Amino acid sequence: MARKSARRRLAGAVPVFAALGDETRLAIVGRLCRGGPMSIAGLTEGATVTRQAVTKHLRTLEEAGLVRSGRAGRECIWELRQNRLGEAKRYLDQISDQWDVAIDRLRAIVEKD
Repeated sequence: MARKSARRRLAGAVPVFAALGDETRLAIVGRLCRGGPMSIAGLTEGATVTRQAVTKHLRTLEEAGLVRSGRAGRECIWELRQNRLGEAKRYLDQISDQWDVAIDRLRAIVEKD
């Protein structure tokens, strides 16, 4: 039962990790982490991709639940959804903990011999 629940939670994280697997999208998330909510103009400033490409990447991040947009006058402002990033961090922490347990078991076997 616990495995099904863990598998279901992990399946929910697949779109998040797929979205973050692209270098441009990861850079956009990094900019939003550092700079807070930004417009498309702010996100494309200094970028090596076009405004249209940034918009497309933002839509992918939005579909994964990582960002959301809102209006500020005539501008569309994009911001991170912290809860989805928190979920991703929890999955990575869980995997890290499992590796730590496995390494401890291996160390005990090696040191026993």
